[in-house]
Amino acid sequence: MTRRRCCGLVEQEPIFRKFVPDGQMNSGTIILLVEELEALRLKDLDGMDQVNCAIKMGVSRATFQRILQSARKKMVTSLINGQTIIIQGGNYMIKYRKFECKDCGHIWEVEPCSEGGKHGYEIPCPQCESMKKIKLAEDGTRHACGGGHGHGHDHESGCCGGHNKS
Repeated sequence: MTRRRCCGLVEQEPIFRKFVPDGQMNSGTIILLVEELEALRLKDLDGMDQVNCAIKMGVSRATFQRILQSARKKMVTSLINGQTIIIQGGNYMIKYRKFECKDCGHIWEVEPCSEGGKHGYEIPCPQCESMKKIKLAEDGTRHACGGGHGHGHDHESGCCGGHNKS
């Protein structure tokens, strides 16, 4: 049985999630995971070296290489075979979490939740110390913060912003 991979940190949720080849119908679908897209962005678009990419994503160099290799294989397969690319799922966390205080309206960002670190629901508003807050997602949606989230990185978005979806 293989060991479960750590969450990869990503800057933001993808804006565009589906790419369809022109003139192709039902030629198959490739699922590109969100952390795979992030690896492609860092290495191929931003031109970072592998060591810095791994640091930025919070994973080992070997893990980063496996993520990147998987992403590149999926992209080439899709381009050669004319398959639709859908970007979804994976095992990742949004790098910074943003909250809005329900009492004073203050908006602030918190670094990603890490093993042993504070969950969003454990962090008070830095302005008024209130524990009443809403997590703001990149797409503008709001999520209530509450206790009860385990930290196995297998929770839904919650206050940690962690994702582990297939």
